[in-house]
Amino acid sequence: MTEIIKTMSVFDNIVNRFNDLKDVINLQDEDLKYLLEPKLVSHTEIEVDGQKFPAWRIISNRALGPGKGGVRFHLDVNEDEVKSLAFWMSLKNSLLDLPYGGAKGGVKFNPKEHDAKFLEKVSRKYIDAFYKVLGQDKDIPAPDVYTNPQTMSWMLDQYEKNVGHHEPGMITGKPVELGGIALRSDSTAKGAYLVTLEMVRTLGLKEKGLTVAIQGFGNAGLNVAKMLYADGFKVIAANDSRGGVYNEEGIDVNELIKFKEEFGVVSAFSNYKAISNDELLELDVDILILSALENQITEKNADKIKAKQIVEIANGPINYEADKILFGKGITVVPDILANAGGVLVSYFEWSQNRTGNILDQNYLAGLLNERMIKSWHNVYNKHLELDKKIDLRKSAYIIALERIIKAEKLRGNL
Repeated sequence: MTEIIKTMSVFDNIVNRFNDLKDVINLQDEDLKYLLEPKLVSHTEIEVDGQKFPAWRIISNRALGPGKGGVRFHLDVNEDEVKSLAFWMSLKNSLLDLPYGGAKGGVKFNPKEHDAKFLEKVSRKYIDAFYKVLGQDKDIPAPDVYTNPQTMSWMLDQYEKNVGHHEPGMITGKPVELGGIALRSDSTAKGAYLVTLEMVRTLGLKEKGLTVAIQGFGNAGLNVAKMLYADGFKVIAANDSRGGVYNEEGIDVNELIKFKEEFGVVSAFSNYKAISNDELLELDVDILILSALENQITEKNADKIKAKQIVEIANGPINYEADKILFGKGITVVPDILANAGGVLVSYFEWSQNRTGNILDQNYLAGLLNERMIKSWHNVYNKHLELDKKIDLRKSAYIIALERIIKAEKLRGNL
C-alpha cells in the first residue's frame, strides 16, 4: 500500500496522519488499508466541442450512507486530488454525525476560459458519463470550486433526462426554485464563522479588535470576512488568486466586497497597500483564515507563520509536515473537516427536505446549523483535552470521525 501511494502527494498527507493515529485508536494495518482504499473510482474523458477533458467521480467510503461530496471544475484536478477530497468528505460527514459516506468529483479544465454555454455542456456531459453511479441513495454531488447552483441545475436536469423521473435529492446546492434552500448560499462561511467564534470564546480571547487575514476572497472567504467584520474583528489583509491588499489599521470589508463584485479582483483596490500571498500568510495576526486551495502552508514556510490561530476553510491547506511544525509552535489549527462543514450540513437539510417533501422553516434550520457546528467544535476540543493536548485538533477530529466509520464497518462485517 505504501509503495502504491508514494507518488500521491496530497493523499500522502492523509496516510501519514493516519499512521500517527494507529496506536491511539488501535487500528490494524489491514484495517487501515481497507479504509484508505476508495470503494468506487469512475474515470473517463468527456468531449465538448471537440475538446476532451479528464473527469472523475470517486466514492471513498459508504459505511454510514451514500456518497456525498462536491464536483469541481479546475485545471489542477487529478485523481490523487479527487481521491483525497473524497476521503476528507468521509471524515467530515462522520464528524458531523451525518448519514453519508464520502465522495468527490471533478473535471480537469480551466472554466475561466469558457462562456456559460460551454460550462453547461461540460456539466451535462459530466452527468451523461456518471449518472449510473449517482442518485439520492447512491452518491449526491454538490457545488465545489468553480461550480455553483446554476451548475447543479444543469446537472439535475440532465440526470432526470437520463433516468426518466424526478429526483431533486440526487444533488444539493440547487437554487430554491429547484428544491434548494436559501441557507445553503453562505452556509460554509456561516459554519466557519460559528466555529471561529466558539474557538475564540473557548480560548478566552476578546472578540473585538482581534486581527484577521483572509487568504482566498471567494464566496466562503468573502462571507466569513463580512461576518467577522460585523462582529468587530479587524480584518487587515485579504487576497484572491490575482493578489491582495493590506492595511494595518483595518480594511473596510464591505467596501472591498463591493469592489470585488464590480471588478472581480481585490488587488486593484487602490485604497490599501498591495501584498503578496507569501506576505499575507506570514503576517503577525491573531487569526489566519485559509480559504484558497491545498498545500498553502508546508514545511517550506511553516516556520515563518506568525498567526496565533488558523482556521481552514479550504480543503487541505496545511500539509502533514507543516502540521507538526505549527503544533510545536503552539499555533491552534481548526481543521478543514470541522471548519468548512457548514456546507455539507446544510446540504443534508436540503437532501432531507427533497426526500420527504417537507418544507422546513429557515429559522429552524439556521438554529440547527448553529447547534451542530458549536457541538462539533466542543466534541473536537474535548477530545483534544481528553488526550492531554498531546495531539492537535486535526487528529482529535480524525479520531472522532474514524471511530464512527470503523464501528459501522465492523457492524457490517467488513473489518
